Amino acid sequence: MSFSGEIKDELSRHWKKARHCQIAELAALLSLCGNICVSSRDTYCIKIRTENIAVARKGFTLIKKTFNIETDIAIRRNLIKDSVIYAVVVKKHEDALRVLQATKLVNENHTIDQDVLIVNHLVVQQSCCKRAFIRGAFLAAGSMSNPTKAYHFEIVCPTHGMASELQSMMNSFEMDAKIVQRKKSFVVYLKEGSQIADILNIMEAHVALMELENVRILKEMRNTVNRKVNCETANISKTVSAAVKQMEDISYIRDTIGFEKLSEGLEDIAITRLAYPEATLKELGELLPVPLGKSGVNHRLRKLSEIAEKVRQNKEDYND
Repeated sequence: MSFSGEIKDELSRHWKKARHCQIAELAALLSLCGNICVSSRDTYCIKIRTENIAVARKGFTLIKKTFNIETDIAIRRNLIKDSVIYAVVVKKHEDALRVLQATKLVNENHTIDQDVLIVNHLVVQQSCCKRAFIRGAFLAAGSMSNPTKAYHFEIVCPTHGMASELQSMMNSFEMDAKIVQRKKSFVVYLKEGSQIADILNIMEAHVALMELENVRILKEMRNTVNRKVNCETANISKTVSAAVKQMEDISYIRDTIGFEKLSEGLEDIAITRLAYPEATLKELGELLPVPLGKSGVNHRLRKLSEIAEKVRQNKEDYND
């Protein structure tokens, strides 16, 4: 099962006791994966269609427990996509009307209100109802990438108006949701790991949240280790390059003017460096006849490099 599937399975089993939250979650399902059918006699029928059995189960449970309405379940195989489509159907006009009135998807005249974009604000007045609506919206049309590969959370809406309302609702929880058009749909999305963790918490997908946080911790540890390794590698590379340059300069001095032209201190450090090419500055200082600190060793090595450069330029100032 995909990570999205695991989240939806968890959310489908999540149940809020407050009726207003149940209605808000059902309103999201009807808005994003539902269909309101109107017959020639102006009678209503409701269908919730989905390829995810967990979503179908949640729609069935919400209608049954919230309204005590019996629903029909239809299952059809899509041969083209090789998938199964589940439909939760409320056939009776009176029952469908009760659901539509409670979710505010029809107006007082029992007609579908075209001005309602995704949800009537009366349905999501409270913070808990907004959480329930976002949960229902994700169940209906949401997906999330596997966090081990990438951080991406999205809910697909059929119109920009719906996407804009859902974006505002998510951002009321201090999110930074964005909208992008994808073909004929509009996608509300989050891409930062911390914000995706927050939205899972808002939807009360606590098991998925813990799994995401474990992945984030492992990723952060891995990134920290990589940064340290890269830093140490860079330092080693820098040290090796410096040592190679020192060896080249010292060998050049030996082969041109000889060490006898150097002061005693410079001669000692030159001979020691040639004898111990892999030694650190600290180790070189300890190996000298008269021990010297790192800064002193570094100073003498820099002086040798300057002398080598002067020799290359045919200058004869070799004194310490």
